[in-house]
Amino acid sequence: MRVFEELINQERIISILVEAITASKDNENSTQGMTHAWLFTGPPGSGRSNAALAFAAGLVCKNNGCNECTDCKTAIKGSHADVELIATEGLSIKIGEIRELITRASWSPSVGNYRVVVIEDADRLTESAASALLKAIEEPGLRTVWLLCAPSTTDVLPTIRSRTRSLVLRTPSTSAVAALLERENISPKMAEFAARASQGHIGRARYLALNGDARSRREAILKISLLITDVASAFKAAQVLVEAAKTEAEEDAEKRDGVELASLKEAWGQQGSKLTQGGSKAVKELEKEQKSRTTRMVRDYLDRALLDIATLYRDILLVQSNSHDSIINGDLLGEITELASKTTPEATLRKLESIMSARNNLSHNAAPLLTIEALMVSLK
Repeated sequence: MRVFEELINQERIISILVEAITASKDNENSTQGMTHAWLFTGPPGSGRSNAALAFAAGLVCKNNGCNECTDCKTAIKGSHADVELIATEGLSIKIGEIRELITRASWSPSVGNYRVVVIEDADRLTESAASALLKAIEEPGLRTVWLLCAPSTTDVLPTIRSRTRSLVLRTPSTSAVAALLERENISPKMAEFAARASQGHIGRARYLALNGDARSRREAILKISLLITDVASAFKAAQVLVEAAKTEAEEDAEKRDGVELASLKEAWGQQGSKLTQGGSKAVKELEKEQKSRTTRMVRDYLDRALLDIATLYRDILLVQSNSHDSIINGDLLGEITELASKTTPEATLRKLESIMSARNNLSHNAAPLLTIEALMVSLK
């Protein structure tokens, strides 16, 4: 089934999903291999949401996921009449959104055999929203399929886990990601670098390979972490990183916020400075969503910076282990070798653990500046 072409190194998962799609089209054996709720988990970049959308396309496609028909193309984009895609850009998915979603999910399919709901960030459901979703999954519609995506099974309620079929995706290999980039006309050298630097994250690898500014920012972040020598420089480095993340997030958000606001006001029939009844409330709700999105973007940019810093300490650990074959940051080999000679592998591992702990704290809404300051002090 060509709809799964973009999934890299996920042969077992593809096999299960193909079997389920085939079973869903066989009325006599519709229960074999097919169920009404699925949970896709895996590390960032593993392709869990891509797998869910490809599966949704296969379920609504009359040709079992040909990847050429209108059903496949619109399903993957989340614009198919029978595919609901929930991809939050805020910090959480609230109960109001889930209640509206449950209502729409109960409708009969309009053109396909199933009504498919894809929730890309099931780990961001609030407790009340998760409870409402649980009730819908416990009492499924005859033709409704729920596809939930999360980093790990522990990120969703145990009661939801127990009512879904779990599929765990793995991080694609560096060679597989590099091969994918080369097929997109990216030079072998750049593809190899981007695949290594992204640690197998396909989207991040593509972004690094195609964006010179992104590579420059990454290099600046690594050099900042190399300059930490005492507590004062640690606090300074933390401040620079957080301010850079805020600036980048605000710049990106500003490009979108203005367009969204103007479009909303036009939809509500703005006349001069006045809006039709209900328009002001809609504007306030949009501004609240935009603020939440910007907050999440800051955390996402910081998380990306921490992953880049983690590659530096990974390289230090490799040098300490007398292995130079898979160094990611070869342009900093001199500095890496010098740092490796001044510490022990055990100390380097502790620093890597600190970086992963900081990422986890950020994902649980810890204060960004305090979190990064504590991390930088541990890295000095």
